[in-house]
Amino acid sequence: MIRSLWTAASGMAAQQLNTDVIANNLANVNTTGFKRSRADFQDLLYQTVRPAGTSNAAGAQIPVGIQVGHGTRPIAIQKMFAQGDYQETGNPLDLVIEGDGFFQVMMPDGSTSYTRAGSFKSDSQGRIVTSDGFLMKDQITLPQDAQSIAVTADGTVQATVPGQMEPQQLGVIELARFTNPAGLQDIGRNLYVPTAASGNAITGTPGMNGFGTVIQKFLEMSNVKVVEEMVNLIVAQRAYEINSKAIQTADEMLNIANNLRR
Repeated sequence: MIRSLWTAASGMAAQQLNTDVIANNLANVNTTGFKRSRADFQDLLYQTVRPAGTSNAAGAQIPVGIQVGHGTRPIAIQKMFAQGDYQETGNPLDLVIEGDGFFQVMMPDGSTSYTRAGSFKSDSQGRIVTSDGFLMKDQITLPQDAQSIAVTADGTVQATVPGQMEPQQLGVIELARFTNPAGLQDIGRNLYVPTAASGNAITGTPGMNGFGTVIQKFLEMSNVKVVEEMVNLIVAQRAYEINSKAIQTADEMLNIANNLRR
C-alpha cells in the first residue's frame, strides 16, 4: 500500500511536467517560428513477485507472472519541427523557409546559432540582423539608397538602386540543416545551438540537396494548435486528479489498517 503512494506520486509529478510543457506551448502560440514541444514518459522498474514460465508444484508451467510497476518518469521533451502556417506581412525582410532548414545567426561570441524565425531587420549600417541585433551569418549589407529588396527562392538577395536598371546582387542566404533537429538545444530568443545528438550543421543553397526554399514577405507562425493543446491540458489535469485520488485511497486504506481492533 505504501508502494501505491509513491507510484501515484510519480504520476502526479509526471503530469505536472506535462502541464508545464503544454503551458509553454500555449504561451508561444503567437511566437514567430516557434516549434511546439511534447513530453514523453516511460514506466519505472517492475517488482517481479512471480516470474512467468516457472513451474508450479504439480509441474505445470505458469503462463503469466506477477509484476507490479512503480510508476512513471519523464524521459524526453521533444521539439516537433512540423511546418507552421504562413502569414503575409509585405515586409521585404520577412522570410519563410518552406521545407527543411534553418537561418544561420552570428552570436556576439562568434559562435553560430540557428533559427526558423525569419523576422529580420536592417541595422544602422544596412546589415541584416535579427530582432535582438544578431547578425545573419551570410553578412549581407543593404545599400543605404536601396529602392526595393528582392529575395529569390534560392536565397539570392537583390536590391534596386537609383541609376541602375538591373537589380544589384548583394549575396546569397545559405541554410543549415541537421540529421536530428530534435537534438538541438533551445537557448531562447527563437535560437537553437547544435549538440552531439543533433550532429553538425550541414549548409547549402535553398532549394537544393533537400533544403527548403525561401519565400519573401511572409513569416512562419508557431506550429502550436490551440485546440490540440487544450485537449492535452484537460487530459493532463484529469490524469493528475486521478493520481491524487489514488493517493487519497491508499491513505484511507492505511487509516483503516491503523484503526483495526481485536
